[in-house]
Amino acid sequence: MAIAPITGMLRKRFFFDLSFGLSVGVTSAYAYWYLHHLHTRTLEQEYYLKIEREKM
Repeated sequence: MAIAPITGMLRKRFFFDLSFGLSVGVTSAYAYWYLHHLHTRTLEQEYYLKIEREKM
């Protein structure tokens, strides 16, 4: 009983892992930027505007 050779599996797995990793990484970066970073900057700018208005 011979085992059939595994051909092309390493290459297929490599491209799958590479494309999956890049897509998850890019999606995570966009989610961080638009959901967290820009919201934090907006709150920070509003806070500094409030302080400037109180000084006048």
